[in-house]
Amino acid sequence: MTDLYHRLKTRIDNSGFSSERLLIVFWQIALLVVLIALWEMATGKAKLNAFLFGSPSAILEHFIKMALDGTLLVDTLTTSGETLLGFGLGNLIGTVIGLALWYSRFISKIVQPYIVAIGSIPIVALAPIAIIWFGTGLASKVAMSTFSVVVVALVIAYKGAMSVDEDQINLMRTLGARKWQIFCKLVVPSSLGDIFAGLKLTIGFALIGAIVGEFMSSSEGLGHAIFKAGSLYIISKVFAALIATIALALVLNYSVGKLEQLLMPWRTFD
Repeated sequence: MTDLYHRLKTRIDNSGFSSERLLIVFWQIALLVVLIALWEMATGKAKLNAFLFGSPSAILEHFIKMALDGTLLVDTLTTSGETLLGFGLGNLIGTVIGLALWYSRFISKIVQPYIVAIGSIPIVALAPIAIIWFGTGLASKVAMSTFSVVVVALVIAYKGAMSVDEDQINLMRTLGARKWQIFCKLVVPSSLGDIFAGLKLTIGFALIGAIVGEFMSSSEGLGHAIFKAGSLYIISKVFAALIATIALALVLNYSVGKLEQLLMPWRTFD
């Protein structure tokens, strides 16, 4: 028995999993199982509770049904495509502008109130405008997703650029570096940590924007599935679509984390 334990522990250590990490994963799964069991018990006693809050068994039934008839795959692919396009465009535009503002603190102070004003607009309020400007197709959902991301990405990139050590900047100036060289060789690399933190944060914002766009006008997507099931008071189906949405967000977040490890090999990650 002792030999089996040591062999198992050795395999876990060699796979990159520490005993502490394995224990954390175990308790996370155990907590989830307990919560689902309590949920099932609570909704199984009264039909009213099940109608209002759904039940894990009914949610699983709807989830399997959606998977078998193909709607789950189509809706997930639709929403993921809209999210990725909005996520990419929003972060590209926001990051470029945010880093570019480092060149002039005078200009950044001029545009700061406008950035705050745009960022304070609720994304839902932009949905009718997006439909008028871009129509009811893919473009409006991508626009909503982009709007949700761009200001956050801009602010985070600007914060990262302005947080670069002034002593390092002055050292490069002393060595004869020009401003564009300081920007490319110091400011951008030093801002990558903040930029990737922003990427992880804006995954959720991009998904929210796509979902809101699907609420307003769509015939496919997880947002459409949630809205349609909610309008018919099929709460379990709403939760099934929500689970798919959460799974999509986790996959996208994991992908960003892997990209960060690839582009920033000098950093240590937990």
